[in-house]
Amino acid sequence: MATDSPPEDSTPAADAFIAGDPLSSPFGSLNDLCYELSSLQELATRGSWRSILDKVSRARKLSLLQKPHEHLCYFSYNVLALVKLRRYGDVSEELASLEDLDHSIYQYESHPDVYPGRSGSMIPFALRWIHAEIPLKLGKRQETLDRLYTLLDFVRARVDEKESKGLRVSADVWKRREVFVVNSIISHHLSHKEFCVCLSFTRHLLSGRCRDDPAMVSKLGCIQLQIGDLEGAKASFELIEKMGKDERLGSLSEIEFKNLVNRNKALVYLVGKDYVSAVREYEECIERDGSDVVALNNKALCLMYLRDLSDSIKVLENALERVPTVALNETVVVNLCSMYELAYVNHSDIKRTLSNWIARVAPDDFDSSCTRI
Repeated sequence: MATDSPPEDSTPAADAFIAGDPLSSPFGSLNDLCYELSSLQELATRGSWRSILDKVSRARKLSLLQKPHEHLCYFSYNVLALVKLRRYGDVSEELASLEDLDHSIYQYESHPDVYPGRSGSMIPFALRWIHAEIPLKLGKRQETLDRLYTLLDFVRARVDEKESKGLRVSADVWKRREVFVVNSIISHHLSHKEFCVCLSFTRHLLSGRCRDDPAMVSKLGCIQLQIGDLEGAKASFELIEKMGKDERLGSLSEIEFKNLVNRNKALVYLVGKDYVSAVREYEECIERDGSDVVALNNKALCLMYLRDLSDSIKVLENALERVPTVALNETVVVNLCSMYELAYVNHSDIKRTLSNWIARVAPDDFDSSCTRI
């Protein structure tokens, strides 16, 4: 979680940092950007969120952080760890200590002795996003929506700014952030069945910056399915297949694109309750990529709907055994426990065994209550 200073910065060196050019970037590694940043990143990748809190606390006590942006980097990891551990009250208090994220104190140009010739904000984009999302966790949905829309305006302004300056790589970074924020907004509206807003947002993106993004077209198709527009969804999914023929894969690899096509076909079969055909589509996905957890989970559900509990359980158990880093999430475990409850009289003992295994291998933020013991 590096700061968003490279895309904010107007210097060619910062743009080179985003491009990852080791010959022109002033930062050869994460540790060049911030004190022991690679260690924090590794802990986050492992899900060792409590260790991150300890590391940040130690760095602060020993005054190991010298520059303002280093304090913000560690602050961001600390806040992220608190979010992952569901300590939302503590997150809110931490964020309140920053006051205004756009205050001049967080601008490079306010510290010319430390950052000569640099300009822009030191605030990491991830921190801005967490700041927008956290009110929802405290029961303040409207505040989260207001902050997300404000963040969207902020991101779009950065896209326009970078494009006007010819900073193509930097502009592409901010375009991806725009899609990320829009997806966050869409998710919130979807959770309250506000489908018109979701359709409007998605179509707006597809008419502009995301016209060649198959993942966004797929999202449109999924929304259309939720409102009962089966023919519209089919048209969207067919458009994705045409994009593949034209080699317009967006940011997806060939395997990711093909699996997206198969999963979309499976969704249409699911709506028609043709679970056998849906299983066939998911199996094609799994043959290409054994870690496609969406295909694995949905194949198991289809088998359950076909009353083949034995095989549905095997699919999820095998996934947890083979690819625990991607399969071990609360949704998969909830579904597996539901299958245990349907299949076995002694399901409590079986779930307890599963819970004990999860306790040994799961990241710190895993919600063990999903086993329903």
